[in-house]
Amino acid sequence: MTQDREPLEHVHRNRARWDVEAKDYAARGERAWERAEPAWGVWRVAESQLQVLPADLVGKQAIELGCGTAYVSAWLARRGARVVGVDTSIAQLATARRLQRQHALEFTLIHGDAEAVPCRDAAFDLAISEYGACLWADPGRWLPEAARLLRPGGELIFLVNSSLHTLCIPAEDDVPTTDRLLRPAFGMFRIEWPGDPGVEFHLRKSHG
Repeated sequence: MTQDREPLEHVHRNRARWDVEAKDYAARGERAWERAEPAWGVWRVAESQLQVLPADLVGKQAIELGCGTAYVSAWLARRGARVVGVDTSIAQLATARRLQRQHALEFTLIHGDAEAVPCRDAAFDLAISEYGACLWADPGRWLPEAARLLRPGGELIFLVNSSLHTLCIPAEDDVPTTDRLLRPAFGMFRIEWPGDPGVEFHLRKSHG
């Protein structure tokens, strides 16, 4: 099991952000829970088109890192996986538990940090994150943690903004992405948007 570690400053900031904003994502979570077929990302591309998930999930141990309202965990559970969802926000998990009751679907939910998950080594066949840990956690910490949690031959799946998209997003709120590079690619890693208390992480580019 991972060593107990005091959450870093960005973990506290993101936890506070999502506890406040959870109410704004509840309806989106409700719609996602109701889908018979998974639909991925902001464009909701169907699983039948992308084939993101393993073909056979029955009996597999899966963990969602940064589960939010846990709709991805619900999709996995309906396909026969034994799922654990981990999220930093108590408010997000409250929505997830309400939706579990509403849909009569049970799986484990843990209030915790994806950079220090309170689960034993090599416990899972699949780790997954859709705009969860892969956006709001330090990849230098959550990726090794995912590797620790996975069994040999286990699979990590994550979906997050592309680096190019991030380079072209204006800093101002509600301004569409441009066709111009607005920040340097080299050294891109931790991004703090004006007026947003949270901290995003994007895999850095190097000069090597």
